Amino acid sequence: MARRDGDGFVRCRCGHSHWGLHGAAGLLVVRTDMEEPSVLLQLRAEWTHGGGTWALPGGARDSHEDVIAAALREAEEEVGVDSSRLDVRKVFSDDHGNWRYDTVIAFAQDDAGIYAANHETSGFDWVALHLVSSYQLHPGLATHWMTIAELVRKELAV
Repeated sequence: MARRDGDGFVRCRCGHSHWGLHGAAGLLVVRTDMEEPSVLLQLRAEWTHGGGTWALPGGARDSHEDVIAAALREAEEEVGVDSSRLDVRKVFSDDHGNWRYDTVIAFAQDDAGIYAANHETSGFDWVALHLVSSYQLHPGLATHWMTIAELVRKELAV
């Protein structure tokens, strides 16, 4: 159970290369105190996997972590999120058999202390839900954005 024992690439059953020996997780923060519900997008540094695209703060899961713990840890490392200011609501899983990416959806009533906390983050933006698809999204997020956005809309209606 060593810290960072999840770092490394895996080839999934679909034939794609993914970061995270034990899978990966990311945090979708939905901010509800703005004129329109907005989500946090992180501009990935050019040197990272999927660099130069907009994504969720996230990364490799360590062997001892559940998906929520991994997503919160990665978001704290990359964008300084204060998890005490979040209400975790849902998890969306993109399962590739021997590898999966879990999107943890959490709501915040403020900016949750977000800042560019490390060198993996070139920038970030709070983006209105309906404008997210207009950004150059990381391919994994782009593939599932419509489904994830619908889960967020359902939670907003609760």
